[in-house]
Amino acid sequence: MKCRHCHTELRHAFVDLGHAPPSNAYVSEERLRAPETTFPLKVMVCHACWLVQTEDYTTADELFASDYAYFSSTSESWLRHARDYCQKVTDLLELRHDSFVIEVASNDGYLLKNFVAAGVPCLGIEPTASTADAAEKLGVPVLREFFGTETATKLAQSGQCADLICGNNVYAHVPDINDFTAGLRIALKARGTINLEFPHLKNLIAYNQFDTIYHEHFSYLSLTVVARIFEAAGLRVFDVEELPTHGGSLRVYGCHSDDPRPTAKTVTDMLIAEKSFGLQDLSIYRGFQQKANKVKNDFLAFLIEQNRTGKQVACYGAAAKGNTLMNYAGLKRDLISFVCDAAQSKQNKFMPGSHIPIVHPQELARQKPDWVVILPWNIAAEVAQQHEIVKSWGGRFVVAVPELKVLS
Repeated sequence: MKCRHCHTELRHAFVDLGHAPPSNAYVSEERLRAPETTFPLKVMVCHACWLVQTEDYTTADELFASDYAYFSSTSESWLRHARDYCQKVTDLLELRHDSFVIEVASNDGYLLKNFVAAGVPCLGIEPTASTADAAEKLGVPVLREFFGTETATKLAQSGQCADLICGNNVYAHVPDINDFTAGLRIALKARGTINLEFPHLKNLIAYNQFDTIYHEHFSYLSLTVVARIFEAAGLRVFDVEELPTHGGSLRVYGCHSDDPRPTAKTVTDMLIAEKSFGLQDLSIYRGFQQKANKVKNDFLAFLIEQNRTGKQVACYGAAAKGNTLMNYAGLKRDLISFVCDAAQSKQNKFMPGSHIPIVHPQELARQKPDWVVILPWNIAAEVAQQHEIVKSWGGRFVVAVPELKVLS
């Protein structure tokens, strides 16, 4: 396999998490007895450009089906994040009624609905029918396509270049990152701005967030790599922010390479920090497998001990990261009774691979489990606060990543 960006032959493994089905391929009851497709989940690092990437075994069409079950609006904290961002960028870029905003991977309209409410013209680009339907019900115009140079060219030819192109947690999801980035340039006005948010590779390694690795994430990104990819496409990163979302993310600000806006010191500082951390040194990647194995083994030991003493364990949040953890650990219903999730699109289905049932959160009060494992650890505080009732029968919350920890 060759690097998706620079086409160097890949020789160095980062982590191997075995075989697993796509993390958002939730299983209906009628499909439980049918064969389930799994793919190797192995991640490589390019020693030439330092792009960290999954091996090529599946395609975007196989991962983002029409019934894709991830809806961004399920999390209240994520909705606040989107609302705050829209207000900030509207003021910063002075977006008005004659501006135009494009969001790539607009999901269920969680973000663009804020621009609709403010009277700023916008367009969502979203290939999955289930989420696009939800967005359109909120008044968000949606183009149902995967984004790349072909779609961007059609937009440009129809006079729909954007003052702002934003994409939250999509850059890591694209199999052809060069074509996607070239599309950003084509669809951007001469003085337009690109905002992309993505989990920071530095945090993934520093805090052992191996469960954020799954097939839908083709790439694991640093500012160093993103700046290089932008430059190759005729773009430039001129600013960057660190965000707390998803265990630590970056928000990059991009523009055309000839844009007069100066490059902020934050960019230089982050590039230096990444190099000092070791993101351009193979040794930091070679030690990650052992860290992932320790989390898996500690979690398994905890579950086996609870099972041995007759304690019931349930989980909260049928998140993609939870499926990575469960499938890597080989978990089934003997150790975890059920998974609660607030998203109706996931309820009454089963976790891919493990086939643990997904139920409404009210099942917690009915079954009163002794332990509730919060799988989306990045919103653990929000989940624990929303479901404080668990403590009324002596139940306790626990997270497994970045290390096994009982929440107070």
